[in-house]
Amino acid sequence: MDALDRLAEPGLDLLRRVDTLLAAGVPEGHRVWPLLRRMQVLPGDAVRGFLDLHPAPLSGAGHSVRRLVRSYDDVSATLTDPVLWSGPAASAYERERAALLRHLDEGPESLVGRLESTAGYADALADWVEGSRLALARALADVLRSAEAVTVVAATATGVPTRPGPVGPGVADAAEIAARVLAVLCVAYDGAETLLRQWAPSLAESAWRSPADGHSRYDLPTRVGW
Repeated sequence: MDALDRLAEPGLDLLRRVDTLLAAGVPEGHRVWPLLRRMQVLPGDAVRGFLDLHPAPLSGAGHSVRRLVRSYDDVSATLTDPVLWSGPAASAYERERAALLRHLDEGPESLVGRLESTAGYADALADWVEGSRLALARALADVLRSAEAVTVVAATATGVPTRPGPVGPGVADAAEIAARVLAVLCVAYDGAETLLRQWAPSLAESAWRSPADGHSRYDLPTRVGW
């Protein structure tokens, strides 16, 4: 359990009240408007959805992917074992073997390269979730102890605003709390989009690279030695 989990219950209770007031109206020109338009969700629902994001599953996925690399290493080791034969069939086999080794584990575009990139992306996402949860926890801690929170709780003590509308009691305070929370979430989601743009080239499909051109001859004997 991290700081966000510990603040979830009181934070969601406050944001439920904030959502109630915002539903009655928001002051014209308030800085929360562009945030609401971008997020397309009220702050309570936004935070509730973010609470389901945890870094541990992503870190575990990264470790699981890295364990797969060992299997590819075993296959590569098998393909590098010397084969005591010569002739046209041996030459054709050597070209195919070299291409397969290159596809398996040679450079960032190989299968192993893509696995390592996938693991790295999972780690980066885990770090993003951890940092974003901490930033959101700090934002919730700030609004919970704010004067605006006191006004919002008083305005919703009966469960509904005492005077609906954008100028009703506590509405401006609710809009200010919403702006603080949604601003943090906007930064968080900007970070996620940046990560995706940065990692996308490394997560592309690993394309098969054909063997080097070679002319096979069939008029020569194949010799096998043990």
